[in-house]
Amino acid sequence: MFLIVNLLGIFVFIAIAALFSNDRKNIPWSSVGVVLALEIALAWFFTQFKAGQIAVQGAADGFNWLVSVASKGIAFALPEWLTSNNGGPNFVTSALLPILLVVPLFDILTYIGLLPWLIKWIGKGLAFVTGQPKFEAFFSIEMMFLGNTEVLAVSKNQLDSMSARRNFTLAMMSMSCVTSAIIGSYTQMVPGNYVLTAIPLNILGAIIVASILNPTKVTPEEDVIVNVTEKGEKKEPFFSFLGDSILGAGKLILIITATVIAFVSLAALINQLFSLTGLHWLTLENIFGVIMFPFAWLLGFSVDDAFRLAQYMGTKLVTNEFVVMGEVSKSIMAGKGFFANEHARVVLTVFLTSFANFGTIGMIIGCFKGLVNKEKNDYISARVPYMLLAGVLVSLLSAATAGLFVW
Repeated sequence: MFLIVNLLGIFVFIAIAALFSNDRKNIPWSSVGVVLALEIALAWFFTQFKAGQIAVQGAADGFNWLVSVASKGIAFALPEWLTSNNGGPNFVTSALLPILLVVPLFDILTYIGLLPWLIKWIGKGLAFVTGQPKFEAFFSIEMMFLGNTEVLAVSKNQLDSMSARRNFTLAMMSMSCVTSAIIGSYTQMVPGNYVLTAIPLNILGAIIVASILNPTKVTPEEDVIVNVTEKGEKKEPFFSFLGDSILGAGKLILIITATVIAFVSLAALINQLFSLTGLHWLTLENIFGVIMFPFAWLLGFSVDDAFRLAQYMGTKLVTNEFVVMGEVSKSIMAGKGFFANEHARVVLTVFLTSFANFGTIGMIIGCFKGLVNKEKNDYISARVPYMLLAGVLVSLLSAATAGLFVW
């Protein structure tokens, strides 16, 4: 019974995306079907076989190494920032300051022509399989480990050349990112094998949901990979180029930090205003928990268990995944209570493994504000509800496909 409901949930989530699509007539259903079949196959592979998890872990380790190198520079300039948060790095040092290494590094790879070459050929292969434009296809792989701010920051030249509608597609996809620097933290708090399962599933889910919510036709002339200079143009001197890259990364960090503080503070303000009613249960977390209840039930749970799962989901959307992971860590790792059910462990872990929450919206809007012109940024900012919807649907779709194979 619950297995049938879980399977039904996958199609309900896709139907919801189609209901809110801004261009239903042009949804590429054949492409959606292929990517969905691939996601279900990968969910089976990653939940039942070690080989897939080892491959994902290897890639994650590579990006973790890169972030650890960035921490050397942070430790030199701001050593206290790496130990001030109960002996560990804070949000800025773990998620933002590594941008000062990641962005210049990828810009260097672009400057010498290696990154555009990789995007062109890997993108062609992925585009053939998924039916997506070359850059969007490659972007889905980049964001698997780089994180939303980093992956957007290293794509500035490409974003400048793309339409506002294509930029919006990337904004929606970015809601389902994670950053390699914190994958290790996730695996210490919730089952690591399910964390690593969630990452590739989110990528495919992001392609599916973005294709349905915002179907975009890209002509062969538009489906190009941007280089630092056009043919025949003289390259900017390397160190001048590198200096501009570093300065741009620094400004981006300031913009993102300010935007995130504002968004999180506004959510806290709303909760404080709710508290004036004297109804202590009236919070954004509980409101979203009620909204999420039917979707939690569609993941294959009884009514009581679905309501409990929905509360965790609502808390994650309003705050972040770490808040929920901290709350459930002991129980989920020990398999006690609600989490004695293996299905509950995989579903909640996969749902939590993404940056889909209100704070991430602030990060993405802040990032685009520092990367593209006002017209493109305004286009994206006017569609913030779509971004949150995309992030939630991807998390639900990933949780549903992984949950199919674990009971």
